[in-house]
Amino acid sequence: MSREISLAELPSIVGTQIGTSDWFVVDQKRIDLFADATDDHQFIHVDPEKAAETPFGGTIAHGFLSLSMLSAMNYSGTPRIREQLMGINYGFDKVRFMAPVKAGKRVRGHFTVADVRFRGANMVMLTYQVSVEIEGETKPALTAEWLTISQFDPKDKPEV
Repeated sequence: MSREISLAELPSIVGTQIGTSDWFVVDQKRIDLFADATDDHQFIHVDPEKAAETPFGGTIAHGFLSLSMLSAMNYSGTPRIREQLMGINYGFDKVRFMAPVKAGKRVRGHFTVADVRFRGANMVMLTYQVSVEIEGETKPALTAEWLTISQFDPKDKPEV
């Protein structure tokens, strides 16, 4: 994503959908790597034969895998803040896992800016309403209220 937005423009985009990410494939390899990284090897994620016997009909991604992909989705789908020096995750006010992501499906994130708050001399907190779409499905994989903080040089702070 090469679009940029300035700090001064942020308050004007509250309530605006600012981006949709690229599609990401959630294949079995990605699921297995996440299982290894988190020590969550529940059969519905890593055993295709046994998972085929469940109502899911096959393996599904961990909900936390879908959630962890928000950073990559944000990077590919939303404009960069021109003056940002660094960005961090602050947390979530709400996360709901709405539908399973079956192995082999593609997902992408939709981002709406719900709130912008300048904090101190050099930080701004953005609250995003996020929905992760599963290609070909009517229900999203998840919805979330995601809070991020961007640090900037205090000399760049706009008059708000």
